Amino acid sequence: MEGHVEELKAIQPVVMKQLQTIFEKKRTAHAYIFDGAKGTGKQEVAMFFIKLLLCLNPSKNVPCETCRNCKRVDSGNHPNVKQLEPDGQFIKIDQIRDLISGMTKTSIEEGRKVYVLHHADRLNTSSANTLLKFLEEPDGDVTAILLTESYQAILPTIQSRCQHIKFANIPRDILLKQLQEQGVTYSMASTVSMLTYSLDTAISLANDEQFAHARKTVLKLVETVKKNVHEALLVVYEDWLTSFKEKNEIEQALDLLLFAYRDIVAIKADQKANFTYPDMLQSWKELALNTTFERLSQQMQAILQARQNLQRNMNRTLMMEQLMLNLQEGYTFV
Repeated sequence: MEGHVEELKAIQPVVMKQLQTIFEKKRTAHAYIFDGAKGTGKQEVAMFFIKLLLCLNPSKNVPCETCRNCKRVDSGNHPNVKQLEPDGQFIKIDQIRDLISGMTKTSIEEGRKVYVLHHADRLNTSSANTLLKFLEEPDGDVTAILLTESYQAILPTIQSRCQHIKFANIPRDILLKQLQEQGVTYSMASTVSMLTYSLDTAISLANDEQFAHARKTVLKLVETVKKNVHEALLVVYEDWLTSFKEKNEIEQALDLLLFAYRDIVAIKADQKANFTYPDMLQSWKELALNTTFERLSQQMQAILQARQNLQRNMNRTLMMEQLMLNLQEGYTFV
């Protein structure tokens, strides 16, 4: 477990310290909301905290991993620990009623009882109100852990009765390392780690042929900006508009385009950054030499403007023609 604890501390140093301090000072609350993006370790940290609360021989605010309670939490067989997932779209009132009756049964062992609500933002109004009563007046020594990726979607009345534990996004260097351990190339790992904090999502993007094609198309567009307007628009018509048809695909492609210009800014500023496209550094260096910070800033503004135009449902062809002309503005073509 020691290695696992260190791993959790590397991913969520602030949260882990917070929870270990709560345990050490015996200040365990009735309810917590663990709030963070997908892939930030909420479930793993919740299991660590539950084990710590129930462990028979904790040491230095870490569960022992070998006592009966730790083993039963690990195997999912501890009678005092209940977990609840949404049934379809919502967590329904009957599920909350079953949970509460399960938590109040006399057959449950002495000591603290803990329940975990996964996707707590999916409580519907009636199930949220039923839960609220139990949060206000739990039967005995009970701790609730509500997990969510969407804190704002949880009723304010529930928010106010829970301690809010905010999970940070995973440090990019950790995600990069995890991706490479899964066999993803450094250049692809550098790109996907800019789009998501979730290891699973990042791996599926890295293995997606469609995404590899999108990356290639975006890089081709950057290379074309320094050419004349006819060649540039040809790339827009033949490559970009045929590759990106759905709104979310265009949005992602514009993000990828913005990251390319961020790389060029970083090179020009001589920053030792974690680049999005490490495989393009030679090409980026050349572009950086032949441009100014002001120009790069205007180009990034033009991409952000295109993103806004996309949200306003502007004609896609017109939007890309305008973007390409804005990206090329001020270039002297040889």
